[in-house]
Amino acid sequence: MTQIILARHGNTPWNKDKIFRGSKDIPLDDQGREEARALGEWLKDETIHAAYTSPLSRSRDTAQAIAQHHGLKVIDLPGLADLCYGDWEGVPLKEIKVKYADHYRQWEAAPHTVRFPNGETLEELRTRGLAAVADVAQRHPDQTVLLVGHRAVNKVIIAGLIGLDNSHFWRIAQDTTCINRFHLVEDPQWEGKTWYIGSLNDTCHLRGVKRGAYVDF
Repeated sequence: MTQIILARHGNTPWNKDKIFRGSKDIPLDDQGREEARALGEWLKDETIHAAYTSPLSRSRDTAQAIAQHHGLKVIDLPGLADLCYGDWEGVPLKEIKVKYADHYRQWEAAPHTVRFPNGETLEELRTRGLAAVADVAQRHPDQTVLLVGHRAVNKVIIAGLIGLDNSHFWRIAQDTTCINRFHLVEDPQWEGKTWYIGSLNDTCHLRGVKRGAYVDF
């Protein structure tokens, strides 16, 4: 049975200040590094055969904190990169709500209909994210693989694996360094293999880490 552990990266200064990150390479802050360390400790006794990450350092450093316990090299997987927010990247949320007021209201109400100015759509993100998962599953049959991505790409991957469309984007929580588990198994109902949920947005490893309440940003 093929298994994936899909994680989100640790906290960054732009999470705290609610600045759109996207393709900007924003590193982990002290809290994010502590979250990543705690996740690495949580998973150190599990068997993990391979580790893949978004090429952005906040994800790569989170993946490395886990992979070091397993003697694994972390491999960049571009399909796991964050959603490209285009002109919104580097701009605080409070400014976006004013400068792009109508567009932001659309993003809140119907995220699946939005194309970010000079950026991506959720459907484009989902296509590359699910292709990355399929590629990894093909490379590692009957193994457990770590994937470390971002809030947006993780959400659309999760939606795709469990048969939801992108309109459900806001219904899926992804806290910093959360893990999600999926198992690829034979299913006669689907005449082949399908993904089953093991867990979603699991943050048990963070119980000893000082941090604020979950904020979907």
